[in-house]
Amino acid sequence: MLLRSARVIQGGHVTEETDVRTDPETGRIVSVGDLAPRDAERVVDLSGKTVTPGLVDAHVHFSLSGERSVEDVVGLSTPELTLVEARNARKTLEAGITGVRAMGARDIDVVLKRAIETGDVPGPRMIANCRSITITGGHGHHMGREVDGADDARKAVREQVKRGADFIKFMTTGGVTTPGSDPGAVAFTDDELHALVDEAHRRGVHTATHAHGAEGVKAAIRAGVDTVEHGTFLDDEAIDLFLDHDVTLVPTLSAPYHISRNTEAATNEDVSKVEFVYDQHLESFRMAVEAGVTIAGGTDAGTPFNYHGGNASEIQFMAQHGMEPIDAIRAMTETAAEAIGLDDCGVVEPGAYADLLVFDDDPLVDLTVLNDPTAVLKGGRVVSGSLPEN
Repeated sequence: MLLRSARVIQGGHVTEETDVRTDPETGRIVSVGDLAPRDAERVVDLSGKTVTPGLVDAHVHFSLSGERSVEDVVGLSTPELTLVEARNARKTLEAGITGVRAMGARDIDVVLKRAIETGDVPGPRMIANCRSITITGGHGHHMGREVDGADDARKAVREQVKRGADFIKFMTTGGVTTPGSDPGAVAFTDDELHALVDEAHRRGVHTATHAHGAEGVKAAIRAGVDTVEHGTFLDDEAIDLFLDHDVTLVPTLSAPYHISRNTEAATNEDVSKVEFVYDQHLESFRMAVEAGVTIAGGTDAGTPFNYHGGNASEIQFMAQHGMEPIDAIRAMTETAAEAIGLDDCGVVEPGAYADLLVFDDDPLVDLTVLNDPTAVLKGGRVVSGSLPEN
């Protein structure tokens, strides 16, 4: 199939009237540029339309669906939760998010990933975790793996890899949505953090840490973590460590935003925590952007009132609070794909997967356009919307 004369946004650049050829057999992009149609090839005229890579969300929770509290979910049986995950994966793909890093719950994400790869259920390409690792009673303990001590931390990593985890997530600090948990407090000891990261890297998988407080962020970076999720209370030393160790920040600006806009429905504890963290979260993000920290787009989709399918709003938030629009798009395409290890995604280049979004209007003029793609292609096949008939 030949997509003709589109405006292509890719890698922080815009190319006007560009052609993109895809191979229906491999589902990949064959060539990009000024191309001539081949015999019997389907040609789709995209004059005046914009093409971007499919969005990549580096932080989603398919086990959660925007409920008021995670406690509304913990009572679900594993079969029920599996159906919830499948539904949320479909919503995510249809909204134009063709790749995700799923943060784990009861080992279901790796099962969902396999089902998507075999075509049994629709969904985005996935980098999947099993259970997030936390201290006993720590943030996310409801569906995570609780550990005590460095040896137990190593064992937990080995368990997750054995079950098929593509990466290891651990909770360095408390969190907003776990009752009684302090977002600013460091949870793990230094020995536990070093054990988690070292064992994950020995097993060939990357690490991601939930961390709000600056001391937790710094401890995790010193331990060798690959990505920091949230980074709410950053200070100058933390920023320097991001840069010195080439660590990526996944800010998840969507998560506190949605709680702050639904205070009448949210739990009292969530509201009080968000009131405390929200402004500082935005300031920390601005500091990171100005300093040149690598930013990957991730939404924390599934957390309270943060619904699957609305993921593209994260790009708007990043642009509102310090990033140029084209850089915000890159953060949630190419950069996110690189950060989570989703190979051959997030770009419009020969050899990459033909995961593409088509828009009637230019997202760089109005980023809200990203919320409603005209067509979503995964592997060169339209999975939502439609292409023009020529």
